[in-house]
Amino acid sequence: MQRVGSELLKDLFTLALLIVLIVLPLRAFVVSPFVVDGESMHPTFENLDYLLIDEISYDFSAPARDQVIVFRYPNDPSVFYIKRIIGLPNETIEISRGVVSIKKADGTTITLTEPYIAAEDATYTENFTLGPGEYFVMGDNRPNSSDSRVWGALPRSDIIGHVFLRLLPIARAGFLPGAFHPSP
Repeated sequence: MQRVGSELLKDLFTLALLIVLIVLPLRAFVVSPFVVDGESMHPTFENLDYLLIDEISYDFSAPARDQVIVFRYPNDPSVFYIKRIIGLPNETIEISRGVVSIKKADGTTITLTEPYIAAEDATYTENFTLGPGEYFVMGDNRPNSSDSRVWGALPRSDIIGHVFLRLLPIARAGFLPGAFHPSP
């Protein structure tokens, strides 16, 4: 009986060691959990979807157009938002009755194809010019999203990472949920 207790203690110690050496550093530096709160990203993400956020890849490459990211809300860094990157640094975003065009830094213009949006806001027309290190983000549910159209450009320093994995609901689980890459 004492041998069984000894094996159990050894297994518990091994498990605790693995958690300290592997799980905690992964959680602290590589991925973090995020629970969607609200309808601004419908239909791509629903309220209470449980996601894992990749926090390390932006240390090696810049955030890209169409990626879904989690970031600190610029007006209150204790609040986290989830949105899609629309505009990149030094670009001009032109929104005309819901249609989004981008004048890139090299002077070329593209019109975004956005099959992921729930509904465009056909009443909205505005232009935004981004500076270095600034991004323009919008929710996929445009009429119900507080985003760069409301509070302005998102500084690169506020970006936590991009959505890497949806764990819940299980029926919609998968890697790189919300990924869409046709825009150059």
